[in-house]
Amino acid sequence: MAKIRWPLVARRTHKWLALVVGVQVLLWSLTGFYMVAVHIDHIHGDHLVRTPAAEPFDLAGLSSPSQIVAAAPGATEIRLQRRLDQPVWRAETPDGPALFDARTGTRLAPPREVEVRALARAIYTGNAEIASVRLLTVAPQEMGGRKPPFWQVEFEGWNRPTLYLSAQTGELLSRRHAAWRVFDIAWMLHIMDYDERSDVNNPLLRVATWSAFAMAISGAWLLLWAFPRKKKKKKVAA
Repeated sequence: MAKIRWPLVARRTHKWLALVVGVQVLLWSLTGFYMVAVHIDHIHGDHLVRTPAAEPFDLAGLSSPSQIVAAAPGATEIRLQRRLDQPVWRAETPDGPALFDARTGTRLAPPREVEVRALARAIYTGNAEIASVRLLTVAPQEMGGRKPPFWQVEFEGWNRPTLYLSAQTGELLSRRHAAWRVFDIAWMLHIMDYDERSDVNNPLLRVATWSAFAMAISGAWLLLWAFPRKKKKKKVAA
């Protein structure tokens, strides 16, 4: 029976594992570096939108919350906020959020394109012109699990800054730009979920992880065999 040459087994195992998972290990390193090097606040696009000023409301002449509750049966939350510097009541209803004129108590219609343009321009920090405004009924990949419809407002510029606004209220839902989109691709490659880009424990990732671990073990094995062993000196008979 032939004797097993363990160094040769380790070398071949290491070689084939390196060929199989070496590219993915490189991708893990590159994508991990990007996700660490670029600040997460920049990725989130916080620099694209203005922080709303905390200004007090003049309650004189405003409709009462009870009037809004009566106009929005089943509402679970009533909140006073601003829309283009005008006070509005926001009610969370079973059919979704709804806005009411804070002075008259009248329910406001969903924003039209001209209002969406004004809302987007009011919160955007840049000076670029609006390139396109679309009411989407199918969610793009970059909006993840958010359910449409919502407005997509894209501004001019190499990084394609894009704001997504609620179709019911015109409120900001999300912001996207080139750095976020690169991050999204990097995250997809890093976790090896090429469909939903959210499962960090998918079978493909587990196989690649254990294969990389086996590659490291076989490499350590080869390293041990690389060191020369001292041969025992034979005793010379007197």
